[in-house]
Amino acid sequence: MKSKIQFILSMIIFGTIGLVVRYIDLSASERALLSSFLGCLFLLLIFILMKKKIVWTAVKSNALFLIFSSIALGGNWIFLYQSYDHTTLANATLGYYFAPVFVMILSPLVLREPLSMKKIVCILVAIIGMVLIVGEGLSAPDSEDLLGLSFGLIAAAFYAALLLLNKFIKEIGKLELTIIQLGTTSLLLLPYVLLTEGFGIFALSSSSIPFIFLLGIVNTGIGFLLFFSGMENLKGQSIAMLSYVDPFVAIMISALILQEQMTIVQIFGGVLLLGSTFISEIGFSRFSKQVIK
Repeated sequence: MKSKIQFILSMIIFGTIGLVVRYIDLSASERALLSSFLGCLFLLLIFILMKKKIVWTAVKSNALFLIFSSIALGGNWIFLYQSYDHTTLANATLGYYFAPVFVMILSPLVLREPLSMKKIVCILVAIIGMVLIVGEGLSAPDSEDLLGLSFGLIAAAFYAALLLLNKFIKEIGKLELTIIQLGTTSLLLLPYVLLTEGFGIFALSSSSIPFIFLLGIVNTGIGFLLFFSGMENLKGQSIAMLSYVDPFVAIMISALILQEQMTIVQIFGGVLLLGSTFISEIGFSRFSKQVIK
């Protein structure tokens, strides 16, 4: 039960990221830099307090994949934060949750995993769901929904790349891996931010400071800590099911707190998208047995 509570709390924390980001008066790349840097520092402190050590031989042997996965992590955050700036929190979340579909499509090529008929059907249903969501954005020419959804899909592609690259990283613990990736992402984003945004990051408004620390320490640091602590004693099927607390929280925040509207067509598209990825991850036959019980 403790593991489930920890994992659910991590999903709730991740689900509030879009709300926190709205109150930070910085560009997407600046937010990504600060969240990865503060998250890395927090997790590194926890790592030291746990008296653990980084195995540098393993880091060296996985160096190339660590660099590419850190680039994917940075790109994921930049485009996700941009998505929050241009569309509703619900739309951004739904676009981002297309990542499992990208993973399913690429797995046969990258991981040499066969694509079952069930997964093919789930991919097609998810694509139909996304077309319905995007189609509504196209119906309003003055709206930025389409741009925001596009950024969400790009973020999903980067996240899918991160998941696939992590499959090739061996002999490094999950917490240790996250610290290294967050630290590397910070180092990679620093010159990019300074070259593109200049030194505006140091002129942060006082109203944004609490939310920066909230994003870096709570949403990133504590969120990942609870995530890894919770998943240690959970089965894969439980993790897949509980992961949908994240989009549920984000969509509820969008509707109830931010008062953002979704059309019936978009809601139906979201149900198709999330439902298809849910079934593809836990297995329809097992899910049916659970419902019967």
